[in-house]
Order: sequence, then structure tokens, then C-alpha cells
Amino acid sequence: MKENEEAIKAPECGYVLNRIYFYLTQGCNLRCRHCWIAPKFQTEDAVWPSLDFELFKGIVGQGMGLGLSAVKLTGGEPLIHQDIEKILDHINETGLELTIETNGVKCTPEIVEKIVKNNRPSVSVSLDGADAATHEWVRGVSGCFDATLEGVRNLIRAGLRPQIIMSVMRRNADQLEAVVRLAEKEKAESVKFNLVTPTARGEQMQESGETLSVKELIDLGHWIENTLEPSSDIRIVYSHPKAFRPLSGIFTKPDGCCGILGIIGVLGDGKYALCGIGETVPDLVFGHAGKDRLADVWNNNQVLKDIRKGLPGDLKGICRDCLMKKMCLGSCVGMNYYRGHDLFAPHWYCEEAHNQKLFPAERIRPGSMSEYGV
Repeated sequence: MKENEEAIKAPECGYVLNRIYFYLTQGCNLRCRHCWIAPKFQTEDAVWPSLDFELFKGIVGQGMGLGLSAVKLTGGEPLIHQDIEKILDHINETGLELTIETNGVKCTPEIVEKIVKNNRPSVSVSLDGADAATHEWVRGVSGCFDATLEGVRNLIRAGLRPQIIMSVMRRNADQLEAVVRLAEKEKAESVKFNLVTPTARGEQMQESGETLSVKELIDLGHWIENTLEPSSDIRIVYSHPKAFRPLSGIFTKPDGCCGILGIIGVLGDGKYALCGIGETVPDLVFGHAGKDRLADVWNNNQVLKDIRKGLPGDLKGICRDCLMKKMCLGSCVGMNYYRGHDLFAPHWYCEEAHNQKLFPAERIRPGSMSEYGV
């Protein structure tokens, strides 16, 4: 047994596959205007492809041979998968840790009962406003605000306190505190504020002026960390890159690094990809689970090899000269590639901040090309 454990800890490539991100569905029951994957809108009359259950089981089994310890279910919307209860049961049988990202609409008592039986389940529910008008403007479907709150309450009744995730944009930026107070009232575990990424629909929002400027986002981060967070008893996370966080926040909050060296994505059609970015960037698709062994992809795919060899030393621009790069690893390789067609391109937020001389000077390597005035 010990020899087997040692083998699992050291795949051929030298990197353990810690977690698989399953983008279970190509469809979604909401039409979120900021989504970085842009799934198709699914209704009773329009059902889009989703990952085959037997294929899912096979991938999980192969992953456990590479050291897999956890899975994340996301989408689209994972809870609309036709076999979601079977999927949750199978994860429970394996003992793998479970994370779910959901819009909460389908967090029914029956589904929640399956979720809570799993090993260390963690659920994040998206809530983009403190009232129906705001949330439903973002999410594109009437009635989803009340349905999401009922999903949150179903989780809490079952003893699982979810994280509330809010994507910050111009339309809802004045409701951050109201969302925190709502999360407190509902007894959520935490609130995470995400930046709208300039990818897919988020790129369209940025072009139309519906997102905040980098300066506004930086100022908002300071207010959250210095004013809003101390006023609340629940954990609050603002997902700007590590270079913009106080040192106390960097070491006490693990958020901010995607763990790219230990994850792989599986899309709703069964393709292996860097993550969900494979839905919009074919270069970051690595094969298909129906014909390619996961071990072969994990050990031998050239993109993964390049990332392992190049991070963080080959990062470019401000990321090359950032003192936090070993912790941050460029924040999001997939997004950086989307914008720059380069695995080691600088992160959009940090690059724009640096161009405007808003990047924290104390986080820039002294004597580097990025140092202000050099």
C-alpha cells in the first residue's frame, strides 16, 4: 500500500493532479451578461450537451491514480445536469472532497441532501445584487433572485453554510455592503467579490463601459479591506491580485492563486482543457476523455509542460518584476492567454494598473524594468 501511495504522489511529470474542474454542462438556466465562459441558455425546449456520466466516472477513476483528492463541479450550471444526483453519489463513494459553484436556483432540498453527504463539501452561490431588480439584470432571468435565496436557505437548513459570490460591475457596485448584510442575515459562511474578467461576455461588458475602471476597482478594494471587512463577522474576500492586498490578507486568505500546477479542466463535451477557458480558446484544449488517457494528457501535454517549466520565471511585463509572482503565478494563465495569446503574458489588471502608475511600488522588484522612473 505504501508503494502505491508513493506512486500516486509522483506522476511521471512530477506534479500531482490535485483537483479536476468539471464544467459539467454546456448550457445554463440563466443568461448572465458577464460570464467568462458564455454557455448557451438552456430551457425545457433547448437542452445542450453535458458530460456523459460514465465518462465522468472514468475520468475520476483515472485521476485518483494521479493523486486526485478533490473535484469541483461548475458549468454552465452543474445542477441542471440530468445525472447530477448520480454524480454526487459517485463523488461521495470515492471520498473525494467536493466543491460546487452554482447560481443556486436548483439547490433543491433533494439535491442539497446529496451534497451534504460528501467529504468536506463546499458550495459557492452567485448573488449579484441585494435586490431582485439588480440581480436579475445581471443574471437575465426573471424570478431568479428569490430562487437563489431559497437555494441558499436550503443549504443552510441542511447545515452547510455557503459562500456568496458577487461579481462587481458598475450596476451593482453600490450594493456591496447590502450584499454582505444579506449574507450575514442568511448566515452564509463568507462573501467573495469577484472582478468581471475581460473574457467572452465580460469583454463585451468592458467595451460597453459596464465594468469599473482599474482605479475604481483598486479604491473599492481598499474600502472593502479597511472599512467593510472590519465591520462584519463573516469572512470577506476581494479577488484582486495578491500584489494589491495587505500582507496580513495575503497570508491569512488563500484566495488569489488558481493552483494551475495541480488542476485540469474537463468540459461539458468531454474535452480536457486548461480550465473552462477551453470553451473559447481552442489552443488550450488538450484532447478528449473518450479517446485520450488522462495520464497521457497530464504527463505529456506540451502546454502543461510549458506552464510547469515557465512559471513564474517566464512571466512577462509587470508580472515578471512583481515581488509576489511566486505566490500569484500570474493570477490566471488562461485569461492571460485569452488576451495576449501568450501563456506568460501579464495579468490584465496588473498591467493596466502599472500603465497608470497605480501598481503598488513596494511590490515591484527594485532595479527592474517595471520600476517607476526606470
